[in-house]
Amino acid sequence: MKKFKSTKDIKVGVVGYGGAFNMGQQHLQQMKKAGMTPFAVCEIDPERLKVAEDDFPGIETYGSLDAMLKQSDVNLLVHITPHNLHYPLAAKCVKAGKHVVTEKPFVVTTSEADRLINLANKHNVMVSTYHNRHWDGWIMRAVREIVEKKTIGDVYKVEAHFGGYGMPRDWWRTSKSVSGGVLYDWGCHLLEYTLQVVDSDIVEVSGYAKNGYWESQAPKNFPWIGDMNEDEATAVVRFANGCVANLCITQLDPVRRPPLTFYGTKGTYIINHFGWQDDPQQWILKKANRKHQIKETSGKHPKSRGDLFYKNIAEYMTGQADLVITPEWARRPIHILDLAGKSAQAGKAMKAKHA
Repeated sequence: MKKFKSTKDIKVGVVGYGGAFNMGQQHLQQMKKAGMTPFAVCEIDPERLKVAEDDFPGIETYGSLDAMLKQSDVNLLVHITPHNLHYPLAAKCVKAGKHVVTEKPFVVTTSEADRLINLANKHNVMVSTYHNRHWDGWIMRAVREIVEKKTIGDVYKVEAHFGGYGMPRDWWRTSKSVSGGVLYDWGCHLLEYTLQVVDSDIVEVSGYAKNGYWESQAPKNFPWIGDMNEDEATAVVRFANGCVANLCITQLDPVRRPPLTFYGTKGTYIINHFGWQDDPQQWILKKANRKHQIKETSGKHPKSRGDLFYKNIAEYMTGQADLVITPEWARRPIHILDLAGKSAQAGKAMKAKHA
């Protein structure tokens, strides 16, 4: 890949400037902070294009991706679109010679991931996905304690859990055909955390799903009837080193559970976090001594450094660093999620392929 002389030479843009979470502005601001130059916005809603122009005076605006690719000199495009559009839109940009970052999840299926990686190699461009949570304070400390210091010995099991109890919202993330399923949103984060700690090949994945309850409770005019996500889904991952990871995302469980628990031969590391104001926002370490006595310590999570994602992208594109979130790395959670869905349908475990 041809490198840029300086970060300011990297002209960046976003595909999607919708109002949800104001993510278009967030991405462009983070890229600007990393030294890159906000240059273009593509958005089908004319009102949101006006917002983009107000946020970034002088920025190029386009109502279609085809127009942007034909007319703009933008170098790097970030895709902030529904999950099922990540692959087709990213592939179109790669074929046009543009570097690409997709919002997580990378894509929806293993096949899409492999095709996008092959396209990027063919056209000699960078492809990555927005795993800014790779640098979250809780996982950064966990990696130091578990991987580097081996505080809890050898990790043999990981429990990952997220969700609650309630009717899904009326938005595209509730559609299985658009989102990929209930596992894809937070499950992608939790798997990426897990893979930072468990350094081993994926052998096989088993998937389990509970369907139909919330669909039976939905109003007749609910737009996603017939295409709703699972009420709850689970992925069980077996690694070559013997470790097992259990991921569960649910809308049927009223019990608040730790999002991540790492079990080792010498203790347990619990990450209580994140997303709820009354969460304890802390790590807990339970370690046994030779007399089988349990000592518990805890503390607050270190500061998260999600800004390091685009700093790394800028440094990679200017030849100053290796890429952290490679497309091959981004593929690993997608392969697990894809296999879990296929396993749930088939009722049997699915073998992993070069994962």
